[in-house]
Amino acid sequence: MDLPLTLNLEQQFNLKIYQDQIRGMSQDQAQDALLEVMRQIMIKDNVIRHLMKATL
Repeated sequence: MDLPLTLNLEQQFNLKIYQDQIRGMSQDQAQDALLEVMRQIMIKDNVIRHLMKATL
């Protein structure tokens, strides 16, 4: 099974937008944004784990 370990063109574009937004933030704002992203990633992991259990 080949995992997609690269970003598609739309994702690359969105990453550039985020990069520009972050560069305009203060350090505190950037840290808050990072914590929010980490929280959302953890929630996504929980949802995926839950869905995998539900399908087995």
